[in-house]
Amino acid sequence: MLHRVDKKRAKRIFLILKKEYPFVKPSIEYSNPFELLIATILSAQCTDERVNKVGKILFKKFRGPKDFAEVSQKSLEKLIFSTGFYHQKAKNIIQCCKILVDKYNSKVPADFETLTHLPGVGRKTASVVVANAFGIPAIAVDTHVKRLSNLLGFIYSDNPDKIEANLKELLPTKDWINSSHYLAMHGKKICIARKPLCMKCVLADECPGFNAN
Repeated sequence: MLHRVDKKRAKRIFLILKKEYPFVKPSIEYSNPFELLIATILSAQCTDERVNKVGKILFKKFRGPKDFAEVSQKSLEKLIFSTGFYHQKAKNIIQCCKILVDKYNSKVPADFETLTHLPGVGRKTASVVVANAFGIPAIAVDTHVKRLSNLLGFIYSDNPDKIEANLKELLPTKDWINSSHYLAMHGKKICIARKPLCMKCVLADECPGFNAN
């Protein structure tokens, strides 16, 4: 059970981040829900920068689910090789697109639970899609969100599902979507895993790690 003081502190921290990063959006580039879905599947264990480079080539060659559903796995593997885990990703993407074509008229479902039943789509990917493509409140727990949630003392767990549930308890629903963006942005710009810029951090006064030094 979370105490009221935890919610007050979380609100204070996210207000600071909102002021620091007033304009946030996904770092993955996309022009429609389908591109966001495929790019997010590719982003597992891969940088968004790499995914964006691959995506530019991929979405020029394949326009929609039908094109992906008909490509051979080996051909797709060659195109997404640099994103890592290309064998499993290619397999999941093709199977996912076949389902989209057969069951959903080549449209990406706007329902969270439906998305999580698609090959290659877990809670994080489903959260990214419903939040950013359809504006449905959700919190996507990526590596930055996981790391900063622990560093800031919101929770001490490596379990993404527990972190997601914890943040949802701490924050009002209207702030769920941007909370992921704020933590990801701060993790990339300031609270860098290998070399955090603590002296430049706007959250220094709120950070248990900084205050312990």
